[in-house]
Amino acid sequence: MDAHPIVVAGHTCLDVIPTLPPAESNLAALLMPGTLRRVGPLSVATGGAVPNTGLALHRLGTAVRLVGKVGDDLVGRAILEIIAGHSPSLTGTMVVVPGDSSSYTVILSSPGLDRAFLHYPGPNDTFCAADVPDAALSGARLFHFGYPPLMRGIYLEDGRELVALLQRARGHGLVTSLDISAPDPDSEAGHVDWHGYLSHVLPYVDLFLPGFEETLWMVDRARYADLVAQAGEAGPLTRADGKLLGELSRALLDMGAAVVGLKLGDQGMYLRTTRDPDRLSAVTEPMGLSLRRWLDRELLAPAFEARLVGTTGAGDCAVAGFLMGLVQGLDAEAVLTAAVAVGACNVEAADAVSGVPGWGQVQRRIAAGWARLPTRLALRSWGWEVDRGLWFGPGDRGGTLA
Repeated sequence: MDAHPIVVAGHTCLDVIPTLPPAESNLAALLMPGTLRRVGPLSVATGGAVPNTGLALHRLGTAVRLVGKVGDDLVGRAILEIIAGHSPSLTGTMVVVPGDSSSYTVILSSPGLDRAFLHYPGPNDTFCAADVPDAALSGARLFHFGYPPLMRGIYLEDGRELVALLQRARGHGLVTSLDISAPDPDSEAGHVDWHGYLSHVLPYVDLFLPGFEETLWMVDRARYADLVAQAGEAGPLTRADGKLLGELSRALLDMGAAVVGLKLGDQGMYLRTTRDPDRLSAVTEPMGLSLRRWLDRELLAPAFEARLVGTTGAGDCAVAGFLMGLVQGLDAEAVLTAAVAVGACNVEAADAVSGVPGWGQVQRRIAAGWARLPTRLALRSWGWEVDRGLWFGPGDRGGTLA
């Protein structure tokens, strides 16, 4: 394993998933008040960015330190037991709050219907910069944080706690990474000025690796509403195109990020990097990457074909693949390919991480000519390179800049 671990901090919970029978029309019909419904076995697994991305990195074969916050109740003990099942050392930097009730999510998923989630945040709401000790950062290479919209102490006051934490990680010489999640629009988090929040936080984020839909909702609510109106149940991503991806990524780079990777579900992942060599060097120098190969890039990697079993944690695993590629010193094309490859491995298992194999196996599968899913996005003025299975955007400089 790499002697310089990746620190993964942020949201941690327990996913509780009852096996539901097929619903006639919707979950409301299935869960009619006053009725008794026979269901199947209960699945229990860890959830959140810390277990999902962190354990995926561990399975890929790199050293990780996990910093999540749980209570000392039955749920918290279950979370720690599952993590320890991968390696007992992984629980060493977890935070346990005496007397607190741990976070959990009940996932109601009936065949043929969209999932519904019942979420209790628990200690995630009190997570703060002080919960990540200097000892957890010492000697590490990368610091990844996940899911501020599900953590009250992290999203209040324009992300003051997160900024303090990112600044401290940088002070230890770490490259910083951030992923976000969609908030409940009717909750307190749903009324946060997320555009302003990102403007405050992204100057301290080297790698911003969110999903496309929640990011567009945060940055351009009107544009998001237009896409939803056009797409209906098909989802706003189906109305996205290369031009919109370029505009959104440019806005995020202008806010301060050095590298933007937008997860696109079954359409793969989009990458855009800054054209400012001084800003990008905060990533390339510590990671031993070629500045020329990463400067001013615009790429899209289509998703790989996979036997779909479940999509839980697919985005988190794609992030793990991206970070693992960086640790391996790969170029932008190979890192983006690794991200969608690990995401594809994830969906071949029902839970968030058990489908993720070792790094060597992922690379061998790619080298063997792993087939890609077709790209449905309109990519006008983009170029396709069949040998690498990548789209090159009109803003891509192809590593030609010094």
